Amino acid sequence: MKNVMIYKDYIGSVHYSTEDEIFYGKIEGINDSISYEGSSVSELKSAFEEAIEQYSVKEQK
Repeated sequence: MKNVMIYKDYIGSVHYSTEDEIFYGKIEGINDSISYEGSSVSELKSAFEEAIEQYSVKEQK
């Protein structure tokens, strides 16, 4: 099992907090610190993809 997600050639970490009962992660391999979270796997995946889309727009400027 891998604790990463991949979207548009970006890698995101996947973690789970039992204390907060949320999934969370950050985009790896970039010079910014961008994190995301969700209360389910599908929410985490959506938040990760949205973070990538926002980061991609910022990088194109």
